[in-house]
Amino acid sequence: MCGIVGYIGSENAAPVLHRALTRLEYRGYDSAGIATVFNGRVFVKKDSGRIEEIHKRLNLDDMPGGVGIAHTRWATHGGPSQANAHPHLDCSNSIAVVHNGVIENFLQLRKELTELNHVFKSKTDTEVIVHLVEEYHVRQGKPLLEAFLTALERIQGSYAVALISSNAAREILVARNDAPLAIGVGDGFNFISSDVTAFIEKTKRAVFLQNGEAAVVRADGYDIIKLATRGAVARKPVTLLWDIEMAEKHGYPHFTLKEIHEQPEALRNALRLQNIYVDLLTELLDRGRDIFLLGAGTSYHACLAGSYLFSKIARVATYPVVASEFVENYGASVNADTVILAVSQSGETADVLNALEHARLRAATILGITNTVGSTLTRISRAYVLQNSGPEIGVAATKTYTAQVLVLTQLALRLAKLRGKLAQFEMDEFKETLVNIPGIVEVVISRVEKPMREVAEKLVDKDVLLFLGRGVSSSTAAEARLKVMELSYIPCISYSAGESKHGPISIIDKGFPVFFIVPPDDDRKQNIGNIMEMKARGAMIIAVADENDDEVRELSDIFIGMPAVHPLLSPIPYVIPFQFLAYYLAILRGNDPDKPRNLAKSVTVL
Repeated sequence: MCGIVGYIGSENAAPVLHRALTRLEYRGYDSAGIATVFNGRVFVKKDSGRIEEIHKRLNLDDMPGGVGIAHTRWATHGGPSQANAHPHLDCSNSIAVVHNGVIENFLQLRKELTELNHVFKSKTDTEVIVHLVEEYHVRQGKPLLEAFLTALERIQGSYAVALISSNAAREILVARNDAPLAIGVGDGFNFISSDVTAFIEKTKRAVFLQNGEAAVVRADGYDIIKLATRGAVARKPVTLLWDIEMAEKHGYPHFTLKEIHEQPEALRNALRLQNIYVDLLTELLDRGRDIFLLGAGTSYHACLAGSYLFSKIARVATYPVVASEFVENYGASVNADTVILAVSQSGETADVLNALEHARLRAATILGITNTVGSTLTRISRAYVLQNSGPEIGVAATKTYTAQVLVLTQLALRLAKLRGKLAQFEMDEFKETLVNIPGIVEVVISRVEKPMREVAEKLVDKDVLLFLGRGVSSSTAAEARLKVMELSYIPCISYSAGESKHGPISIIDKGFPVFFIVPPDDDRKQNIGNIMEMKARGAMIIAVADENDDEVRELSDIFIGMPAVHPLLSPIPYVIPFQFLAYYLAILRGNDPDKPRNLAKSVTVL
């Protein structure tokens, strides 16, 4: 979600880090900063805004020292501001830290450290790291490395972290867990970064840290340490064959493909919601007489999936509404007993904000799910949670959608618990599947990319595609239709499979491609009936179904087998094949999948 970089060598670090930060701008950010060490002091310059704007105000190059760390921030805790920008300092101003990731237990750690008289200057989760190291190193006298490793033992969540100290001016300490981190190995200098783009113009030799590893990085070398055992790890550098453009995309030809592959990490971060905020949203949802789920485009499809989840899991009726339709068609029914849960990646979608302004003036309770701290949605919401999927550069939303559905699932589960609607064994079974979702998506990505490219090759010249699903899978069909239409420019139709006899069946003739989404749920038998109806009229049946569903396999012309998953969670993994389909259809038709024509990432005008 953020970009971190560090340098240690004979050059003045600040200009080198400034240049490296500009290489990370493509990732998206809201603030930036640099810290260096020189003559027993830590120097810091940071602020919110664009890097060059910050440089004009503060002169980022005018900082002494040959060792430093730097950061571009995408806010997850605390809005964009100078105080919340990284690097963060301890109370003694002798230790500086930058961090990428989400610390799940930061509230508990912050409370503990505050009681020990540590003074916090920001609202970020990151700041607990530097105060933990201060506690063990400055106050308890442990060596810096031991203090750093001890602090990491206390942290729950994801992190790529880098630390410098005036007490150890010839080294950078780093560690990673569920967030990327690499060492760029040079001749008499070394880099560290969350992204090789930051250093690839200086060196193409890199060492990639693995989960649960830390490292001490010096100008003339590095030592890798396994956190669990404190033992040494030997690892030689690899030579990168990428140029800068390829490095920005981590070797993928397009950001869209990269972001499809990033979904397991995005989903792990979407599971790292702060319980205090989830509980607050749940309590406010519980008070609502009428609950509207409001979104536009992909976010509306997440709301559609959410409406099934709230109904099936929490036994609560909700109304998913396209934001642009809300004021004129539902606005008159809004009052103080109404709760509106708005879903918007940017938090700035004009149709959503227009609807919320109407609802606010009628005293409705406004809640939010967004990816952007400091956005208008976060400012006007009574309470909100972040989906934690990080910047998304491709115009067509991929990891945004799956993260939003996962957040809505967690809210539905918490509401079910509050209302006592699920037996404990049901809740335990569902929660176990929920935790496994990132791993399931990882499996799906590894399995379906090649077969979906082959499907795209068969369909590249088709004039129209039809997507059918029942129940919660109707949201998957809708999102599949949107993705394929956005990127391939092929006209697409999605319907509830139960409605397929009320219109869509009339356009079926020999070879007409029909996609069926068939998880092993209560609608499966009816889905099979619809498949048989379409097949009898000559349709080409392409089914995405459980890998062990031999009956659907037998009826299909093309069968995409999916690993076992709770049917209510199927919208998350079952949408992945269609993301690949959309991407490869775009490539085969000569379209730019990152920038489809006539579309914008965020629609900020009515």
